[in-house]
This record gives sequence, C-alpha cells and structure tokens, in this order.
Amino acid sequence: MDSDRGARTALIVGAGVAGLAAATALAREGWQVEIAEVGPPDATSGWGLCLTGPALRALDALGLADACLAEGCGMSTITHVDVHGEPADTVRLPRLIGARRPAMAGIARPVLHRILYAEAERRGVVVRHGLTAAAVDQDRGPVRVRLSDGTVREVALLVGADGIRSSTRGLLGLASARAFHGQMVWRALVPRPRWAAGIHQFAGKTGTAGLVPVSDGQAYVFLTENGVGLSSLPDAELAPRLRHLLEPFPGKVAELLPLISASHAVVRRPVLTDFLEGAWNRGGAVVIGDAAHAPAPQMASGAALAVEDGLVLARELGRHDSVGAGLQAFVRRRRRRCRTLVETSVTIVALERARRHHEAYPLVDSCHRLMAEPV
Repeated sequence: MDSDRGARTALIVGAGVAGLAAATALAREGWQVEIAEVGPPDATSGWGLCLTGPALRALDALGLADACLAEGCGMSTITHVDVHGEPADTVRLPRLIGARRPAMAGIARPVLHRILYAEAERRGVVVRHGLTAAAVDQDRGPVRVRLSDGTVREVALLVGADGIRSSTRGLLGLASARAFHGQMVWRALVPRPRWAAGIHQFAGKTGTAGLVPVSDGQAYVFLTENGVGLSSLPDAELAPRLRHLLEPFPGKVAELLPLISASHAVVRRPVLTDFLEGAWNRGGAVVIGDAAHAPAPQMASGAALAVEDGLVLARELGRHDSVGAGLQAFVRRRRRRCRTLVETSVTIVALERARRHHEAYPLVDSCHRLMAEPV
C-alpha cells in the first residue's frame, strides 16, 4: 500500500484502548505512527474493565495477552444471581486463546493502559499529550490535519479513536446517533472478596449490580441505576450514595457495602450508545472504537471491539493497494459484528429497565458465542 506523499504515515487522535491498539498494530506493519491525545499521561480513570475472549484473542495477536493475564485476573464464568440472592444462571465463556488459558480477564483500566502504552512506545509510536485535531483537509493528496496547537501534519492515514464524543468524527462530517438509555452506571474499586473467583451479576428490584475481579487483591463493583436522567453528583456524595443504592440487594452484595469507603474510587457515568449507520470513513480518514460503535456496558465487550478494530485496520491496509480501499474493506469487515453487539446491548438495557432480567441471560450467552466467531 502506498500513496503519493505521506506514505505509511498515520496520525491517530486518542490514546485510549482503540487508539493504542491501532498504533501498535500499524507500527508492527511498518507504519510511522503519531498519536495526539488531548489529556495528560495520567488521565486514565481508576476503575476496571473486562477483557472478554475476543479481546484476549486480539491482544494475543499483538503479543500482549500474557502481560494482561499476569497483571489482571483470569476467569471463565459469569454467574447471574436473581432478586432473591439465588444463582439463576451460569454462562461458561468460550476459551479463545487455548484450553489452558482463561476465557476472559478482569483488569484495572490504568494497568491495561500502561501495557498498551508501553508496547506502542516500544514499537516507535510517538504520543503527544495536550493535543487534538482542530481541522482536516483532504482536497489534495494526503490528509492534512491542523492540530490544536496550530501545527500541521500531512499523513496518509488519519484515525479518529477519541471516544463516543469524538471531535474527529465531527471534523469528518460523519453522522452520530448517540443515545442515552435512562441508566447511570456506577463503578467502584474495592478489595477483592475471597468468593469472587469470576464475574457475579446480581439482579435487583430497581437495577443490576455486579462484581468483577481485576487482580489478586482488587475487584470492581458495578451498579446500573434505572429510571434516572442525565445528572451529576458532588464527589463527596458518590460513595455513600452507591452504598445506599446497593443496600436493597440480597445475599453477597451486603458484604460489599463496607468495602466502598472512598469516593475518589467511585465513578458514575451515563449509559450511552452509538452506532454509525452511515460512513465510518472519508478519503484517508476513519473512525474506530467508540467513535464508530459504542455498546452499553452490559456486554462487557467495548474493549474487545476496540482492540479488534486496531488489528483489523492494520491487516486490511496491508492487503490493499490504497488507503481508501483498505478503509472500505475494514468497514465492511467490522460493520455487522459491531452493530450486532451494540443492538444486543441496547436490548439488554431495555430488559433490565423492565425488570425482565431472566430474558437477558440467554441474550448475553448467545452474543458471547457470536463474538467468539473469527473476526
């Protein structure tokens, strides 16, 4: 693949999971990659996330799965607990990176970020903080990007990996369908209870809670709060409010309440989704990760899609003679899979809000099996 000027040079906007994975995948294929990240190096929030089987498979292709498993917590089941505190269903997840390796892993977000960041830098990727794209011009030749500090880059490829509120997407004129689903999701990092060998999800009368181990000593509690509007709370109120919301849950949830003591370890975010039904790319530019397809957190697969995007993007660009053709092939490969996950996550949100948790369990199982299929 080549272009008249800026051959095999890429600018990625955003140093999150999608941006760093794409940077590493491209660098492995011989691209010269620069990342513009608006936030500081230590801006990553401190809660955890799930690396499902597809995420581990994609990370394994980048040579990073073992590092994530070494610092995270490997597991192979999701236990659903009903409103009476009794086990209702156990999802046994496909082992996609070998029968002797875990099916999935919980990991602290800063740890995953550190692993991805270090590998990108090791591959020669340059990350510049405090910068984002301010203007894009593709009228002639390479993609011309003016950054927020006034400097200009001319590159063969521009990748917008700057999240669900992507400014790059707007600069490219790509239509967003971002939606709020009447839920707020809470997460809190806590000491890991001894019984937490896998993911536990608890159905409540007004929401859903759960626990995900992220290391030998830590786990994160999550809670979806139903029937609320977009709102914010003072930081000092976060921990006591989360404890209050968890109090009605039966069973093991009561053991988590005293562990939630520090508001600085608690975050509360709206449940937002997006899927670009129209174009994901314009000329030599494309959006990936949550900028193109943001699922609700119920499927725990946003990171999987993000890492897969980076891997598939690099592969398709390597298989085609031009950036434009490679981007079109990338979108064709990714669209159906990403749409299915986003739509399934939205359905699960609706079932949770209607307190029809038992109908969501088979959806979670079937969608995880669909995601296990080759990318």
